[in-house]
Amino acid sequence: MHISKKFKALVLGASLLTASLGFAGCGQSADTKDVKIGVVQLVEHNALDAANKGFADGLKERGFEEGRNISIDRQNAQADQSNLQNIAQRFVNAKMNLVCAIATPAAQSMANATHDIPIVGTAITDYVGAKLAASNEKPGGNVTGTSDMSPIKEQIDLMLKICPTVKTIGVIYCSSEVNSEVQAKAIAEYAESRGLKVRTATISTVNDIQQAANSLVGDVDAFFEPTDNVMASAVPTLLAITNPAKKPVFCSENNWVKAGALATYGIDYYKLGVQTGHMAADILEGKKKPADMPIEMAKELKVSINKKNAETLGIEIPADILKDAQIFE
Repeated sequence: MHISKKFKALVLGASLLTASLGFAGCGQSADTKDVKIGVVQLVEHNALDAANKGFADGLKERGFEEGRNISIDRQNAQADQSNLQNIAQRFVNAKMNLVCAIATPAAQSMANATHDIPIVGTAITDYVGAKLAASNEKPGGNVTGTSDMSPIKEQIDLMLKICPTVKTIGVIYCSSEVNSEVQAKAIAEYAESRGLKVRTATISTVNDIQQAANSLVGDVDAFFEPTDNVMASAVPTLLAITNPAKKPVFCSENNWVKAGALATYGIDYYKLGVQTGHMAADILEGKKKPADMPIEMAKELKVSINKKNAETLGIEIPADILKDAQIFE
């Protein structure tokens, strides 16, 4: 049977139209399939990794699923400032629809690279002090997000409930991290109001931790560690000095407790990441703009105890604390 070229062309066109309509009906609409999200993480350690995973899961809870209607480009700067700058420029050139910046230096590099792309931060303590926002209530620019500010008062109160004989606290933190400086100041102020002394040592890299810990361990009764990226990268290094000296380490988040520190009333970085993912979804859905989105504090805090470390140190945890605590063996 003879079929004209004109008829063949009409059939082919109809087939293509039907196929395109079929794809559109499967959720691959033009306004969602090309949503590009960049994630820039300062360095690899348990807390920031957990926030990274939580961010993607938070987006998924809101219908933004990687591989279905969004793409996510994850980059880790390995604590290198030049890497942060290169990643930020890469995201700008790629015209990302949104960027998640994990940790203060990552957010600062991203904010310096663009005033147009929405940025949601997480694992950042003080947005105003880091010059990322005009205020927590109304950031005013293209940056908003969640804060990992530790509840200092509750942390030190927990320390004194578990170890009531503590008189002097040791604090080690990285001097180049704005978030750590803010917390160290808050620790000193509240500790002094409780009649405690605070001794501090600052570090620049993980290679300084051993020396800093040795300089304090003989003169303090316990350590309290803020959310500090350098310290979080080398928890075993600190514990190798504090455990033999029978000096407990209290900390600001539960990944430290998982790694062997004694206790925290602190942040779950995975849940903080989920919270950040929901903020990002509000932006992607066009419901809100970063300039008008208040910085959010962690919504869920919990006491975590490392039972094995308590036994190593010979410390008995009060029953009323254990009752509702998350226990790590």
